[in-house]
Amino acid sequence: MINVKRVYDTSKPDDGIRFLVERLWPRGIKKEALHLDEWLKEVAPSDSLRRWFRHDPKRWGEFRHRYFAELDGKPNAWRALLEAARKNTVTLLYSARDREHNNAVALKTYLESKLREG
Repeated sequence: MINVKRVYDTSKPDDGIRFLVERLWPRGIKKEALHLDEWLKEVAPSDSLRRWFRHDPKRWGEFRHRYFAELDGKPNAWRALLEAARKNTVTLLYSARDREHNNAVALKTYLESKLREG
């Protein structure tokens, strides 16, 4: 199972393995307070893609297309997430205010498609 949660939300035991999937550390959060298992910077969208997207819902479809292409080009960045999700509950942590249009939501979709592929 793959969950998505904002870093500012309370951590819970059923979160499973918690991965921060942001390139930049979230503002106002101390590392100890995040209850983080691993920070996977390299799985986050490139800086240029992140700046282009700016969490604009009108760009969501194109953002996902471009982000998935980036992920296709770097399987070593997300392979550990996929393996963890095959065995455990995984929570992808993000810092954006928009709970529907962010890289963690897109990454969850991407990983779930890889899980279905086998």
